[in-house]
Amino acid sequence: MCHSIKEGASMKQTIIVLITIMLLFVANEVVAHPGSGIVVDRQGNIYFVDTGSGVWKIDRNGKVTRLSGPAYHWMAIDVDGRLTNATLPYFSSGDATVTRVGVEPTLLLSSDFPITVGGDGNLYYPWLRANEPLKVFRLAPSGTTAVLQALPTNTEGGQLRWLNGIVAAPDGSIYYTEDRAVRRITPQGKLTTVADNVTLSVCDSIPELEADRRPYLRGLDVDAQGTVYVAATGCGAVLKITTDKKITTVLRTSSPWSPTGVAVFGTDLYVLEYLHTPGDNRRDWLPRVRKLTSDGHVVTVATIDRR
Repeated sequence: MCHSIKEGASMKQTIIVLITIMLLFVANEVVAHPGSGIVVDRQGNIYFVDTGSGVWKIDRNGKVTRLSGPAYHWMAIDVDGRLTNATLPYFSSGDATVTRVGVEPTLLLSSDFPITVGGDGNLYYPWLRANEPLKVFRLAPSGTTAVLQALPTNTEGGQLRWLNGIVAAPDGSIYYTEDRAVRRITPQGKLTTVADNVTLSVCDSIPELEADRRPYLRGLDVDAQGTVYVAATGCGAVLKITTDKKITTVLRTSSPWSPTGVAVFGTDLYVLEYLHTPGDNRRDWLPRVRKLTSDGHVVTVATIDRR
């Protein structure tokens, strides 16, 4: 992307252009990776994003069907359709940033930031505005938007410019991931740290993922007991974080495969994984879904193969 500033432009105009370029650069850096959206409905049907071709459904019998919908990066499920009449977030240009797919359930697809729908029916998402800290917003079914939490400008990992994943927990808390940390916003609005400075003793090298961002925590989910499961995409692993902050690795992949998102359903964990390949050809990023059962068995549920 190339921009030019005309000679003689005012200082104010120059600053505005530079800020715009900076935000576009951040956005481009965020989206240049495989998607991490995977959800499960009440009946046990699985839905996941394929950054190369769109949205897929795996029904309870294992049948795989491609659904209509854009090849975005993040996904949430509005199981009761409570956001049907709400105006979803979009860029000032009017381009769709969050869009609906299907009914009963309604899937929400996001192009530029992670999203989640809470048990209260609200949509939660992060957004960065010029000269402001990163904030988590709450969109109610009525269409009203409010700031849930302004996040720290700097963390132990450096300046906070985006989030990698976000999920609403059964207790009403909102959890989110940074490259090396998982944090929680309690129902009372208190910001707490679940785990920070996360490192893995064994960390596989994943193509196109910078070493300085590892373990690069992305999609996450939380079970009824408050246990967090999170994809450590930069290390090819899925981590389990208990309420007493004990961290264990529950699943590993073999590079260039790596997990990007997870979804808890009952006692099972569904993991979205991608074949990470050099370059930015999304058709080469092949997704698959594997299931980790409570007794430790791993089963491949579906693989999308365009080769």
